Amino acid sequence: MPNPKVGTVTPNVAEAVKNAKAGQVRYRNDKNGIIHTTIGKVDFDADKLKENLEALLVALKKAKPSQAKGVYIKKVSISTTMGAGVAVDQAGLSASAN
Repeated sequence: MPNPKVGTVTPNVAEAVKNAKAGQVRYRNDKNGIIHTTIGKVDFDADKLKENLEALLVALKKAKPSQAKGVYIKKVSISTTMGAGVAVDQAGLSASAN
């Protein structure tokens, strides 16, 4: 169902369509600090998924509240919607994502 909280209902339809075509992706976190978002589809190659993951990590670090202390991103794992998570070695990501 459409919901204003997830951006599927908006008073400015033209801007929402423009943002969607530009590749805007929403992410959300739960009470345990887990980020839920999409970084790609199952048919994406590994390089494209890595690029999308690095872009997500950069965006999360830019959104970090100034009062947040300590390690902001402790670990990274990815999974399919209902699949088991696979740990990602953050050392293998670009410097801007670390």
